Amino acid sequence: MASLFSLEGETALITGGTRGIGQAVAVALAEAGADILLVQGKTPATETQKAVESLGRKVSVYTLNLSSAEDVSKLVPKILADGHTIRILINCAGIQIRHPPEVFPDSDFNQAKQVMQVNLNSVFTICRDVGAHMLKLDPSSVTGRRGSIINFGSLLTFQGGLNVPAYAASKGAVGQLTKSFANGWSDKGVTVNCIAPGYIETDMNTALLNDKERLASISARIPAGRWGAPDDFKGSVVFLASKASAYVTGHTLVVDGGWMGR
Repeated sequence: MASLFSLEGETALITGGTRGIGQAVAVALAEAGADILLVQGKTPATETQKAVESLGRKVSVYTLNLSSAEDVSKLVPKILADGHTIRILINCAGIQIRHPPEVFPDSDFNQAKQVMQVNLNSVFTICRDVGAHMLKLDPSSVTGRRGSIINFGSLLTFQGGLNVPAYAASKGAVGQLTKSFANGWSDKGVTVNCIAPGYIETDMNTALLNDKERLASISARIPAGRWGAPDDFKGSVVFLASKASAYVTGHTLVVDGGWMGR
């Protein structure tokens, strides 16, 4: 049974792996046996790198400005030129900007340095480029496929949220993008899935955690009786990356403590 969840000898590329959920995911994949390719932006990857290396796994770090479409287009060619084979891709990076909808500025919605570029456009480009690479690989005996892609959505893949129209639009699109890539590649040995986190205690949710009324309202609706933690994603990511999920593709897995069922 343990072999179903092994990632021994595989290599995973992770965006957003320098803190929060992405950091926990990187450590989980290393614990399952994978070497890690970390993408760092403003937050250094040092802490995650040390944690992965302490597990005896290899780490390579690439610096990238996800808000630059030109920089994003260069990422995968650079990694492949360095001789890496990518079997697992995790798109976990994301940003959120809050304004009431009636005053939400164009510059924060769709300009190159803001939400749609980071949360959606970069996901498309990296999925496309890594997927094209995976399609050329022979199937792996460890994972049972050519590759596994896991994108991070949100509860706002399904819901509209409050004062975050750009974020909701981007995460809704990530869910559909995941299905589209899965339709094109699943029969060729590349599965594509999405994870939708619920309310998680991370830096992105600081504004909500500091708003006593909103915090109480949200917390009251979570059947699990608590907000999530980054470590709550370790099992789901290893499952979707491993042989255990060989027949799961085009799916959005909600990890939300029961929020969507309330």
